[in-house]
Amino acid sequence: MGRTARRETRRRAPWALWVPGAVAALFLLLPLVGLLVRAPWSGLPDLITKHSVREALLLSLETATAATALSLVFGIPLAWLLARTRFPGRSLLRALVTLPLVLPPVVGGVALLLALGRRGIVGQRLDDWFGITLPFTTAGVVIAQTFVAMPFLVVSVEGALNSADRRFEDAAATLGAGPWTTFRRVTVPLVAPAVAAGAALCWARALGEFGATITFAGNFPGTTTTMPLAVYLALETDTDAAIALSLVLLAVCVAVLVALRARWFPGARRLLRGRASRPTPVAVGPEGGLG
Repeated sequence: MGRTARRETRRRAPWALWVPGAVAALFLLLPLVGLLVRAPWSGLPDLITKHSVREALLLSLETATAATALSLVFGIPLAWLLARTRFPGRSLLRALVTLPLVLPPVVGGVALLLALGRRGIVGQRLDDWFGITLPFTTAGVVIAQTFVAMPFLVVSVEGALNSADRRFEDAAATLGAGPWTTFRRVTVPLVAPAVAAGAALCWARALGEFGATITFAGNFPGTTTTMPLAVYLALETDTDAAIALSLVLLAVCVAVLVALRARWFPGARRLLRGRASRPTPVAVGPEGGLG
């Protein structure tokens, strides 16, 4: 379909779609407009430079980054297993892995307490044998964020693996590359855009996590009080501070979403498309395998 035909299709969109679509857009944008209108712009610099705000922001950035790193280390292999292997219960495992996407975060926090708390089925052993306590610590924040955020990465990478052209991996195998070399030198570069997008979504989700964090890690300033928890506390005592914190989170999330939507930047879109479609060069080393 040519460009002219696409334009004609857009012009002929029925009013039955325009009206509810406009209402939906207004419904989603109106709360954000309210936040921007009521923001204390004149006092914003002083509010966001408070010690408690900087402390919560730094803690959120550190824990979200740590949660994303854990998700990359464990989520990419899990996505590969779900996409490329066949074993009994694979469909059930996929459903359970994606369950945190729809599970209420508070329920996830309760589940984490029952599993990793001091009286949990695993946490009790960690406490008795190694003296490791996860709840109500910064490490507990990272665990809670990883639990709710990793599925975003797994879903993104698994979808990319399912749609990737496997001929390049087959070619690498025929040239003598082992499974690990093929995964590292061929598979990962093929799905790198999906890994980057999934990691960004994972990081943004971890940054905004509230329910599982406050249930499993509690709310201790400097230790477990992340930005969403700070917003919740400030809303009860200082509305302007809560709005300022909300604006910071909003700005970070918008930046992540803009970076993800490569189609908003034609150059980035062409780059990602070229990386996804360009064959990965495979060379044979002097002793076999990939050079």
